Amino acid sequence: MALDLYAAVAVPLDLFGPPPADDPSHFSGPPKNSQAALEALETAAPANSGALELPNGVTGDRDATRVDNVLPPSRQTSFNYPTNGQPSPLFGAQPFSQQMMLFEVFGLEKLDPTSPPQSLPFPAPSLGAAPEQDPGDVSRSGPSGADLDDFLGQPGLAPFPTQYADTLDRNPWSPEIEDFLHRNIAGSAEGRPPGMGWSHQRWNEFYPQVEIKTAQAGARTNGGVRDQYQRHQYGEGEFGPGGLYYNTAGLPYTNGTTRGIQPRFHPNMPVQDHNALWTFDGTFPPKLMMVRYGQPILMRHYNALPIDPAANRGFGLHTITTHEHNGHTPAESDGYASAFFFPGQYYDYRWPIQLAGYDTINTSATDPHAAFPCDDGETLWVNDAHPGMKTCQNGKIQIRGDWRETMSTHWFHDHMQDFTAQNVYKGNAAMMNYYSAVDRGNEAFDDGVNLRLPSGTGLSWGNRDYDVNLLVADKAWDQQGQLWFNPFNTDGFLGDQVLVNWQYKPWFDVRARSYRFRILNGSVSRYLKLAIVREIKGTSGEFQGPKGSGVSYARVPFHMIANDGNIMEHAVPFDGTMDLDRDGNLKDHFGILPIQGIAERYDIVVNFARNGVKAGDKLYFVNVLEHETGKGAKQEIALADILSEKYKAVIKQTSKGPAWDKGDPGVGRFLELRVQPYSGQDLAMNPADYEPAKPGKAAGKVMIPLTLHADNASDRQLLSQTRHRSFEFGRSNGTDETPWTIKTDGGQGYNMDPRRISAAPQLANGPTPAGYAGAGTLEIWKIKNGGGGWSHPVHVHFEEGVILSRGGLPPPEWEKWARKDVYRIGEDSETQQEVEMAVHFREFAGTYMEHCHNTQHEDNSMLLRWDIEHPGQVQLMPTPLPSWDGVSYVDSVALPTFRSGDGTGQTSR
Repeated sequence: MALDLYAAVAVPLDLFGPPPADDPSHFSGPPKNSQAALEALETAAPANSGALELPNGVTGDRDATRVDNVLPPSRQTSFNYPTNGQPSPLFGAQPFSQQMMLFEVFGLEKLDPTSPPQSLPFPAPSLGAAPEQDPGDVSRSGPSGADLDDFLGQPGLAPFPTQYADTLDRNPWSPEIEDFLHRNIAGSAEGRPPGMGWSHQRWNEFYPQVEIKTAQAGARTNGGVRDQYQRHQYGEGEFGPGGLYYNTAGLPYTNGTTRGIQPRFHPNMPVQDHNALWTFDGTFPPKLMMVRYGQPILMRHYNALPIDPAANRGFGLHTITTHEHNGHTPAESDGYASAFFFPGQYYDYRWPIQLAGYDTINTSATDPHAAFPCDDGETLWVNDAHPGMKTCQNGKIQIRGDWRETMSTHWFHDHMQDFTAQNVYKGNAAMMNYYSAVDRGNEAFDDGVNLRLPSGTGLSWGNRDYDVNLLVADKAWDQQGQLWFNPFNTDGFLGDQVLVNWQYKPWFDVRARSYRFRILNGSVSRYLKLAIVREIKGTSGEFQGPKGSGVSYARVPFHMIANDGNIMEHAVPFDGTMDLDRDGNLKDHFGILPIQGIAERYDIVVNFARNGVKAGDKLYFVNVLEHETGKGAKQEIALADILSEKYKAVIKQTSKGPAWDKGDPGVGRFLELRVQPYSGQDLAMNPADYEPAKPGKAAGKVMIPLTLHADNASDRQLLSQTRHRSFEFGRSNGTDETPWTIKTDGGQGYNMDPRRISAAPQLANGPTPAGYAGAGTLEIWKIKNGGGGWSHPVHVHFEEGVILSRGGLPPPEWEKWARKDVYRIGEDSETQQEVEMAVHFREFAGTYMEHCHNTQHEDNSMLLRWDIEHPGQVQLMPTPLPSWDGVSYVDSVALPTFRSGDGTGQTSR
């Protein structure tokens, strides 16, 4: 239903419940003999078989995607860095000799059904010159960069989005696909599964008001098509002329534009081949989506990858499914591993961008902390006590939901079954900033609600002058300089170079004032532990530099303000004034973050005008965590040893070729910050005002309060009556091909199969016109390590949890005040073997996932399906099976404890 049709009235509620019997996605079962059905899955064909079809009716397997790998097992080494590979050549690149690129914003357009339809269709693959296209085989190529830019640059969407999947329009690449397969196909333009079960839930209520389109594509030169969508328009603040970031890439032709930026890790290094690197739009810089609470969006994601599943330089698969990590998102738009789509198709992801608790808390939209930040005169449809279009006044429009569930720093990435690690490593990853009444992105806006985090003041919301996204991930490349990955090692993958925003050891200018850094660990298997140090001329610093260098270093204090995208109750100081992990040592986290697992996000505030930092200084981000294998981190290396270069990996010559020696090359400095003068006024909040209680000092102000506290008596009473579930991540019953398993509620360990449901909380209520007073469905989940020396960063989709205990003890300060969506388990001192957390389930139903975010573990079966069921649901949601001919459904089967769990109440502390 279009916005103009419900400008001043309540929208009709969509049908909410199981699909009718004549719907292709109708529910079924459970099977009469569940055990037999579970056993039958062990010999069933893989659910992603349709993605691996080869010519003449042949069904491929994982090996079919590895044929072009430059280092097959017969040519691999026993070296650790990169995993079983050879050191990545630098082609003469020197550390800190290129400027770091900031993220490029996708940009949003109004979704208007009255707009003229697009005139240009999604372009088909064509022949072209390397490295951007294949010169001889269309099935191994993609569309030309010029055609893609023309397509992406035109306004509007055609066909127009609908609640149900578009199964009428044909895949526009059908002629090229049929030529490759040697048969006809029946696949449609949209890859979303058909029927009500995968239609957009509550479409009328959360009708998308803005849209974007992007294509997953092979690496190509940036045509500047996104320049028009940048909020700052390259004319505001540090992005305007004279600002630090007006020149986007440190190249003379990139003043106020991204046009001409090539996909290179360093200017000295080769341009990446279109089959080595697959990114959003196919371009650098990495992409950022900026969204506002209360405004539903639709992202039309096109698949512009090669038709041939082997056209990938030996890693990655051409089918994709996009997960918004950890959005409060309906299942049909969550990026389920078995809801993938094919080259030539699109998938419409509708993300409501609503506060959790929408149905149960603040349903009249009267809480000023829950609001849409806006420019005066903007409008937004709000379903409050008087539903209709609301006009922005005093910079915001109030919305429904629980403001304690506000999120800030997210990312989205591929979640293809068995190929997540390869596809994300290959470039399918973007970051996502949520803006809200409390996290507005304007540090001057002082209404008593906005936290005034470092950002800037030129725009009413969404300033990024002093708010910086950092994607940190280890990578490796082959002797030709092309991105390389080892898909054969199921333990994990370590690269030998730590990149930031896809660049090799860049430098970055900052002003002498406070900054917010949103840090994402985007690695496959590498955990990080990051420190910040300042370089000092002479020997007066805490740590000495290399002998004869004439420099020393001092640690730089900072505050953590958000963990896993969630602003915390208190800002935790990493300045040596608190025993953050209760080990008796106040200084062990001075200037050093805790271990950061894969997919965890840490937001920190650093002030470059305090603690001895001044204009002209150089500071460095340093990784201190050593790895030897993908099992997990080995140990923390002392900063003194890293900065003095007592610990420094070097390349030596062996009988098997060059290899890294004397340590992990991923340990050390990877980003240089150069402090520039600041003549403006820093209006950002002081995070010290929000610190938790210290000995002899009361707690400071609260940023965002937690939804419950493990030490609160009434909360503990509530938890004692709550359903409990347990999940053990290990290797029980695994095989060589699929070694990883998860035990649920003490039962048998299973490999991943999307047709198996391991757990199914049921919603306490469905949507009602006036809302419903209550807490929704609350459960306690325990995540346990199966041992063996392994570490696993476990991610639970859809909802955040409050950690109740870690290893049976209270969590450290950086988790005590946080809501989390990645839960590390393992053997290091900061992790422990089990975590217990409380989590709510509200608003949406359907199929979700839980998995290890060491994505090599995930892709080798450390993944499970869990469902959120409708109130009182009896039957099971079927499983989609996509192919070039469309999506069919098969019956699902559930574990015996999928609804009951393993007991009631908290079991630790």
